[in-house]
Amino acid sequence: MVSNQVLQNTIDGIRDVSHLDIGIMDAEGREIVSTAPVFDAAVNAVPEFVASKADSQMTGAFQFFKVYDEQVLEYILVVCGESDNSLLIGRMAVLQLKGLLLAFRERYDKDSFMKNLLLDNLLLVDIYGRAKKLRIAADAPRLVFIIETQRDHEKNALESLQTYVGQASADFVTAVDENNVVMVKDLRGHETAQDIAQSASYIEDYLKKEGYESIRIAYGTVINDIKEVSRSYKEARMALDVSKIFFEDHTIIAYNELGIGRLIYQLPIPLCKMFIHEIFKDRNPEEFDEETIATINKFFENSLNVSETSRQLFIHRNTLVYRLDKLQRSTGLDLRVFEDAITFKIAMMVVKYMKYMEQYEY
Repeated sequence: MVSNQVLQNTIDGIRDVSHLDIGIMDAEGREIVSTAPVFDAAVNAVPEFVASKADSQMTGAFQFFKVYDEQVLEYILVVCGESDNSLLIGRMAVLQLKGLLLAFRERYDKDSFMKNLLLDNLLLVDIYGRAKKLRIAADAPRLVFIIETQRDHEKNALESLQTYVGQASADFVTAVDENNVVMVKDLRGHETAQDIAQSASYIEDYLKKEGYESIRIAYGTVINDIKEVSRSYKEARMALDVSKIFFEDHTIIAYNELGIGRLIYQLPIPLCKMFIHEIFKDRNPEEFDEETIATINKFFENSLNVSETSRQLFIHRNTLVYRLDKLQRSTGLDLRVFEDAITFKIAMMVVKYMKYMEQYEY
């Protein structure tokens, strides 16, 4: 079904050119949209016109037209005015409405196809057949973006992004849940990592200009066959979730940038608890003070370089060594040793993951 806003914009445009007022009603005579409040008098004539075999009919000051969608009566178009052009304008408006119905029906079919494709709900034998019928290239390079914005925003992110890509674009925008918008991006001619990152940045900039906040964009890897779209979607879905745990400051994140966080995200919680107990025994790793955590993070940032870390923290080298020795006594891990440093790093990431998952009662 064509949206009322599109219908209103269409008849407003026709009115501006023809200087004739136009109304669109349903088959029962209920007004859907109009260019002026003059169509109440036309309502009584609608039932008789619908029952007739005529496709158009003049009654009083109104010219009536039937608009069909696949042989089903969808609208009654009414042109107000006894102008010699009312019949011509009405017929042109009917053609315009039929074109809109066809475009929106095709768009709906594509939307349904893409949603089922993303959710892996289609048999392999059906994918190529439906793609061909809908004139969707099966072998084009594509990638899936998931765009998350603030939920209580007054605007509709789905409609905003559909406007952004445009009707003629090979990109496709849809939604599979109430929280996120999904864009299946056609990458023909723009397949490099830099091109993809730039596309994500353009989307973010556009949404910011539209007034959206708390924007987070995640994307999967490039796929070259339409049957693999669901894989890129699953990767983007994981990237979005993992970014909230380990990359809070990133507004754009790629699946191939998740690193070890991707592995930790797939660990069962009981196994995580067992690992943390083995590393920290009865001590709660969340009890480390801010100074210790800041020291550890800076030490890791500088690739376990004591001199550079102490310089950046503005402390004496011996002070840093003292802190590392203190941590070693409490955990048994010497962060100056690469294997111990890796173990501690993973353990702290696991703690972060467990804390995040507790919010969802896992």
